[in-house]
Amino acid sequence: MNTAASGTPSPCVSLCKMNPDSALCEGCWRTLDEIIMWSSASDAVKQEIWHKIELRKSSPTQPA
Repeated sequence: MNTAASGTPSPCVSLCKMNPDSALCEGCWRTLDEIIMWSSASDAVKQEIWHKIELRKSSPTQPA
């Protein structure tokens, strides 16, 4: 995980490959929109994205 200046760590693990079926990155479990907005997102938004990632990991067939 990379730590942003804001203090909220990035979920990026340097494995950038979008899954065509789920539309999620296979490394960090984010959508392309979430990846694009990450650098300008507030800590609250980043924490919301982290919550969605955890939901996706626990139920990979149900996108959050």
